[in-house]
Amino acid sequence: MEPDRGDQPGAAADRGVTGTPAAQAAGALTAHRPMLLGLAYRLLGSLHDAEDVLQEAYLRWLDVDRESVAEPRRYLSRVVTRLAVDRLRARQAARETYVGPWLPEPVPTGAAEPFGPLDSAELRDSVSVALLHLLERLTPPERAVYVLHTAFALPYAEIGEILDRSAADCRQLYHRAVARIADGRPRFTAGPAEQRRLLDAFLAAARDGDLARLTELVASDAVSWNDGGGAVRAARNPVRGADRIARFFAGVYGRPRSIEAAPTELNGGPALVLRWPDGTRYTLAIAAADGRITDLYLVGNPAKLSRLPG
Repeated sequence: MEPDRGDQPGAAADRGVTGTPAAQAAGALTAHRPMLLGLAYRLLGSLHDAEDVLQEAYLRWLDVDRESVAEPRRYLSRVVTRLAVDRLRARQAARETYVGPWLPEPVPTGAAEPFGPLDSAELRDSVSVALLHLLERLTPPERAVYVLHTAFALPYAEIGEILDRSAADCRQLYHRAVARIADGRPRFTAGPAEQRRLLDAFLAAARDGDLARLTELVASDAVSWNDGGGAVRAARNPVRGADRIARFFAGVYGRPRSIEAAPTELNGGPALVLRWPDGTRYTLAIAAADGRITDLYLVGNPAKLSRLPG
């Protein structure tokens, strides 16, 4: 397995681990934690759920005959993937009661990458809010195959071993996932610098209540996705179209001039942390193409923002 293209092979890290069996098991898991956490997060879109999966994987790793496991990293990847797929299936029913759109949990990146280095455009894209949001369209097996093949470069035969499917079946699932993502995804062509420019310009125009400028910055068929989870104020349906988005953001952000906006990096891309005078916080990230914003992702659910600084 070549996970994340930034993880070091784990065999050397596994050698020389001493202490109790529990300490040895924890040492092996720690050696591969960034890769495993990145795998679980890409599959689930929730760092909280990903950490729960890693904890359960550790408990299973404690019970296995580890002397019989030739490649701990491959074994743990299989366990994490299967646990995450099971959690995805269980989450589908719970999602029906979620208030408003569901967006992935924003994760601070940059100075310290929780998933290992994001040193290529492909790796940054694989944890972007835009892509993780689109992955919610997929079935759990489709999502697992897509993540394992795209972000971790696993061949279909190895993915089939993880999911108990044939290589041909996994190939079909991958092509189906690609088609479903492409069907709902505009051309996200803007790089980080262009995204930052558009994001800053959008915020400035919203604060000024400049509807003309806001409309100019947003694609005509753009969508604003707003995740408050029923805990904070947020539009419970996607806001569609440049005109409606312009009026929505000018109305919300143009009045209270005391809103603080702090630039940051989330999920490998430019974002803003917006703080109201009462302490309520939101994160705002975008996707863009052809010089205009195509999607806005606003997360205010406090359960998803606990990892933000401050």
